[in-house]
Amino acid sequence: MPLLQLQHTHIATYRELFMTWNQEISSLFLCLVMDYNKGSLQKAIESKRKAKAAMDAVWLQNVLGQVLDALEYLHQLGITHRNLKPSNIALVGGNHCRLQDLSCHKLMVDEAKWNIRAEEDPSHKSWMAPEALAFSFSPRSDIWSLGCIILDMVSCSFLEATEALQLRKSLREGPGGLRAVLKTMGERRIPDTDTFASLLPLMLQVRPLDRITVRDVIHVAFVSSSFKSSCIALSLHQQVVPPSIMDALLDSSVASILEVMQHFSSRPEVQLRSLQRLLTMREDELGVPWPMELVEVVITTMRQHERLLDVQLCGCSLLLRILGQALAQDASAEAPWNNGTIASLLSILRSHREAQQLVVMVYSLLTIICSQVSTSEELQKAGLFEHILEHVAEQLSSFPGNRDLCVSSLGLLWALLVDAVIVNKAPLEKIPGLVVQVLTAYPVDVDMAEAGCGVFWLLSLLGCIQEQQFEEVVALCLRSIRLSQDRVLLVNNACRGMAGLAKVSELAAFRVVVLEDHSSGLALLRDLYQRHRDDPDVVQNLCMLLAHLARYREILPELTSNGIGALAQEIRGRFSSSLELVSYADAVLSRLQAAELPSLQEQERPHHPQASGLLTGPLPRP
Repeated sequence: MPLLQLQHTHIATYRELFMTWNQEISSLFLCLVMDYNKGSLQKAIESKRKAKAAMDAVWLQNVLGQVLDALEYLHQLGITHRNLKPSNIALVGGNHCRLQDLSCHKLMVDEAKWNIRAEEDPSHKSWMAPEALAFSFSPRSDIWSLGCIILDMVSCSFLEATEALQLRKSLREGPGGLRAVLKTMGERRIPDTDTFASLLPLMLQVRPLDRITVRDVIHVAFVSSSFKSSCIALSLHQQVVPPSIMDALLDSSVASILEVMQHFSSRPEVQLRSLQRLLTMREDELGVPWPMELVEVVITTMRQHERLLDVQLCGCSLLLRILGQALAQDASAEAPWNNGTIASLLSILRSHREAQQLVVMVYSLLTIICSQVSTSEELQKAGLFEHILEHVAEQLSSFPGNRDLCVSSLGLLWALLVDAVIVNKAPLEKIPGLVVQVLTAYPVDVDMAEAGCGVFWLLSLLGCIQEQQFEEVVALCLRSIRLSQDRVLLVNNACRGMAGLAKVSELAAFRVVVLEDHSSGLALLRDLYQRHRDDPDVVQNLCMLLAHLARYREILPELTSNGIGALAQEIRGRFSSSLELVSYADAVLSRLQAAELPSLQEQERPHHPQASGLLTGPLPRP
């Protein structure tokens, strides 16, 4: 599944996966669908080998830079390619390459599949690190494979394919063969021999721990030796622009700064200083509400320098400032976003899983975006809805102690679910339990309680709260109300959530009536009415909850003894113009009146010792 989420210009996109059954051999097949490319590095090497010609130095440096950039991206995500070889480096056009055919651990340690691959491609194992032959893989296994690929590229003018194959195998025993090839390269004046003579021995160490990392390879090749590549991310390792020149370039208007950013798009230090300068500018200088060119340039910069945390933090800060100022001027203003922008934000989150400050900022951006009309539907169509939910669940599980992250996560969940029509509810299975954990961990946090109750309400509407969670959810909603009875939104969210559960569960209804400390929940609801008796929304949600409680005959005596009939009658008289509110009040009154009829007394009377007065003791179980 992580392979389907990869987004990098030098990694072939994985589109989908599916399973098939082969009846002839009674076997299950897992099929991964990825972008198809005709050209490959293997074909380029074979062409040069046939002509006994050396690789073009500029072209080789460019391709190497792209491969290193892709590998660095994978290794930062904790992903190992495991199957790196020239045939798995696709060539798209003359100067662009993509890694493809990444494999997962489960497939690479399957002996039957291993043997099939070896039969299909006799040279398959020759690119693998010594430890990989024993089914042990790590990012340094990829470094060995890349070293073998570089060696094949620089020696193809004088080594035949069989000789190259034997050389790769011999390297697992010792470096003797490598020294001989490097000597021949010097004699034949192969371009950049000195650089490769320094680099390859460090990459082709038999012990994994003795090998250098992908960042070390970048430093040796593109810093110490000044290799050049079109790959943007490698500009991180180049010499920076002098601060004095930078200050002169940026001490001007927004238009001039944007011109600088576009002219030096591959220089991360320029982009970072530009973003920092924009953050210090006044609102009238930025061109709020929607400086379209500014927004587009900032998003492009964040995409290009995805793995630079400082760039992402400044970019998000600037976008949040622009959004906040625009919405302050016009609350109905729609942000200029699309699915590509949201996909980029998700990719940024995947590149910085541990950067909690950045996660909070991106969640805030996504919350604003998802608050736009029909956004949830578009996200579901694009397959992004599930990815956002998965990331939120992961963050709540990993960082429950980060208060800001928890609040922003709940806010994003609200924005995603408030207008959503969800068919596949599987991605929501973990959410109720995680929200319970968050509210339990922050028992006196009013903002957290308000956001959590809102999510509970939406989850109850969607039918995503499990029956075994009903009691706990209701208890948390009641505790939240007690925490701050004056917070209108909190009260509304809590009443709606409890009403949704009481509608489908008698157990949930009983928990509303009897609080955890065995005091009366109905007394709390009466107090709420007195506090908010002039707010039609609060009264309507409260009356809706009472109507659902009145559906259960065992609860009717409690409603009567707590004066709920008189309260419903008062509500009906004060809000006679609201048809919906009157219907809820009538539902309560009709149930209470029916319970009082002599002909129904025996049928309606609960047959247990706690039938009248305040319900105490353990609640009945379904």
